Amino acid sequence: MTIRPESVDQYLEQGCGRCAKGATPDCKVHNWPELLRVLRTIVLDSGLNETIKWSTPCYTHGGKNILQLAALKDSVVLTFFEGARLADPRQVLEMPGENSWFARYLRFTDVAAVAESEPLIMGFIREAIQLPDAPKPETPELELPAELSQIFARDPELQAAFERLTPGRQRGYVLHFSSAKQVATRFARIEKYRDAIFSGKGWNDR
Repeated sequence: MTIRPESVDQYLEQGCGRCAKGATPDCKVHNWPELLRVLRTIVLDSGLNETIKWSTPCYTHGGKNILQLAALKDSVVLTFFEGARLADPRQVLEMPGENSWFARYLRFTDVAAVAESEPLIMGFIREAIQLPDAPKPETPELELPAELSQIFARDPELQAAFERLTPGRQRGYVLHFSSAKQVATRFARIEKYRDAIFSGKGWNDR
């Protein structure tokens, strides 16, 4: 049984706890101990507040989420929640995936590159701190898979529960349901997460 970290120190010791490799030598965090430590120090020097959210180090300002620090298999990333709105003339910010609207990240694989990039990191953080009060771009309207619309038509209570979810959780479900190639699989996924939707949870929440 994996244990989710309750502090950043615990994360650095055992990982995020999302898989069976947590708290073992095979955990991703053990590939990058020095890199994680250096990046953590830089972020803390910026004045952001440190906490754990979604089982990874998260840094906030005035109650707003600014960025996350996370170890991946092949690198360590600083993910800016509103990265798409940051000025990036050098185009160093990467998109996590084709369905990512706002998040963008900086990827690192060695400490020397972090040292060279410290002014850049600090600049992004200073700008990101100012972003939460700025108008946010409109998000595309969710296009529900046909199977979910069919179920909603005969189960309005489920539809109401779905509409009470946060936009991020709604979008997560839509992407998860739609990614199934078979119609039967899409219906099965929707039924599988019925209780989670009524509980206000996302598809990958425990």
